[in-house]
Amino acid sequence: MSSAPGVLAVRAASVKSKDVAIAGARIYSDAMRRLEPPDAHHFQAAQGWLGLGARADAWGELDAISPPNQRHPAVLELRWTMHVDAREWDAALGVAGDMLANAPGRADSWLHHAYALRRASQGGLAQARAALEPAAKKFPQEPVIPYNLSCYACQLQQLEEARAWFQQALQAGKKSELKRMALADPDLEALWEEIRQL
Repeated sequence: MSSAPGVLAVRAASVKSKDVAIAGARIYSDAMRRLEPPDAHHFQAAQGWLGLGARADAWGELDAISPPNQRHPAVLELRWTMHVDAREWDAALGVAGDMLANAPGRADSWLHHAYALRRASQGGLAQARAALEPAAKKFPQEPVIPYNLSCYACQLQQLEEARAWFQQALQAGKKSELKRMALADPDLEALWEEIRQL
C-alpha cells in the first residue's frame, strides 16, 4: 500500500483505541520533529496517556500545547483520533475540517473528513462520497481513497460503481492486503463473492 500518512487508520473498523494512538505516533513521527519543546513534550504525553486509556489526561496535555501549534498536523490528527475513538462524530468532523483547511495536500485530511462526515449528525454516505471524490483525482496512487469510495457506493447499492472503485484501489495498492481488508469489511459484503475470485 501507499505510504501516505494516516490513511490506514481511517479504514480499519475494528481498530482499538490503543492501536489508533500507536498508529498516530508512527504516522506523525516526521511531523513531531517540527514541534519544539515544550509542545513536543505535551504531544508525546498526550499520546502516552491515550495509549493508557487516560483520555482526560490526554486532552489536558493537548490543551497545554501553544495556540500556534494547535493547528499542527500531528496535534489535529491526535484530536481527530480521540474524537473518533469516542464516537464523537460531529467533533471529529470539525477537526477534520481544520485538517483539510490547513493541509489539503495530504490524503489523510480528505480521508478523515469523509470518514467523519459519513457518521456525523448532518452527514451520511452520499455526503461522504461527494466529499472524497475530488481526492481520487488529487491522489491517484492512494489506494484507500478508491477503497473507501467503493465502500460508500456499495452501501448506496451502486454496485457497478463500487466494483469500478475497488478495481482502482487494486491498481494503486497491494492486491492481497486490499482483498483481506475487503473480505473483513461489512461495507463491501455485497461484493465479497466477487472479491474472493480476484
